[in-house]
Amino acid sequence: MIELRKVSKTYRSGSQEITALKDISLEIPGGAFCLLIGPSGCGKSTLLNLVGGLDFPTGGEILIGGVPVSRMTDREWTLYRREKIGVVFQFFNLLPSLSVNDNVSLPLALNGVSGKEAGHRVAELLEKVGLAGKGARLPRDLSGGEQQRAAIARAVVHSPSLVLADEPTGNLDSRFGAEILTLLKDLSIEKGITILMATHSREALGFGTRVVSLLDGMIVK
Repeated sequence: MIELRKVSKTYRSGSQEITALKDISLEIPGGAFCLLIGPSGCGKSTLLNLVGGLDFPTGGEILIGGVPVSRMTDREWTLYRREKIGVVFQFFNLLPSLSVNDNVSLPLALNGVSGKEAGHRVAELLEKVGLAGKGARLPRDLSGGEQQRAAIARAVVHSPSLVLADEPTGNLDSRFGAEILTLLKDLSIEKGITILMATHSREALGFGTRVVSLLDGMIVK
């Protein structure tokens, strides 16, 4: 479970103080597919960064699995992200010079998994996401939807408990977007992965098990 207790985040720009999040309290049960929805600048990406340890709250506390993450050192956070968190970006972020197989296997290499076991996991997952037989291709040889499928495979290949997705359908048309949402929902159900996804897309509402609406850094619904 992810729990936020009165979490706030402010930034300074010169003499000006900007509030990105204000007193956010939220519980997300394990295995949920939670959508963060709202306009640009409402705090969705900031919230993802806080949960992923890429930024730290100005006030309040975040607990993951009952552990207050504010007490974790930088090294502990690095190891935690490497083992327990997967990330899906809007613009795929696949390494252009590496094959699909090599892109997807990167988290395994970082965790010391290589050889036959890594190859088996990658092949099995590429089949699951509809990319069987395309592992030797470079990202430029795939469609946008296929690149995002490869990015999702990379995010879950190391069996994380949490996936953070920042506008994963924002660079896709409606058909490919629906396919990606279906894939994320299926992975959440089948593997018990908690997914926290920021999105502008109203079409995504039917896929989440929970929807949190943000406006001006606060939960409004």
